Amino acid sequence: MTDDELKALQKAERKAKRIASEMAMELHDLIEDRLPAAFEDIPKISQDTYDACKAWSEANAALKAAEGA
Repeated sequence: MTDDELKALQKAERKAKRIASEMAMELHDLIEDRLPAAFEDIPKISQDTYDACKAWSEANAALKAAEGA
């Protein structure tokens, strides 16, 4: 793997982590500030947070695999 490819994986992992963190904050804000009135937002925000965390997990695994190779 070239340095450029490794840097691209690192960048993708950092971006995925940032997005996952932003979604986690949105979910936290929903729970802390908007419930119970905004209960209908729970499924979408929860799914979006799950998807973002899963994307980060996959990017992190790819980075670790590349760094170990």
